Amino acid sequence: MRLDILCVGSIKESFYRQAADEYVKRLSRYVKLNIFEVKDEKTTENASEKEIRMVLKAEAARLEKYLVPNAYLIALAIEGTSFTSEGFSQKICSLETCGKSHLQFMIGGSLGIDEELKKKADLAISFSQMTFPHQLMRVVLLEQIYRAYKIKNNEPYHK
Repeated sequence: MRLDILCVGSIKESFYRQAADEYVKRLSRYVKLNIFEVKDEKTTENASEKEIRMVLKAEAARLEKYLVPNAYLIALAIEGTSFTSEGFSQKICSLETCGKSHLQFMIGGSLGIDEELKKKADLAISFSQMTFPHQLMRVVLLEQIYRAYKIKNNEPYHK
């Protein structure tokens, strides 16, 4: 299985970087994982709707360069489908069973993901109705993917 994580912005804090690196290392026994970071746009505090749309479009254009036509695209979005850890693991297993050998996850920037780009996703998932920093969300996503593979392989992992 090949997994790509497409992210707007980079991880700046060392504690997030250390956590992400640890899960990347753990996942290496299960999948071929690539993380692609694209530059985030600076947004003013009181940005207009037009400015927000321009920011989202610019970030979407950067993300689209990494989309692979036959990959199964999953957008992280607050309005997406929620899964339990077991359900998420089952979803990944079912995709593999259906012949999907390449999954791509998209994490937007501080304003989310452009609506037109979200429409290209095969699935939108939500980890919570709360808003999280995209750097932390990357760590959470990596941890849940790792947990999914531990569940899939009937291997012990803390609950």
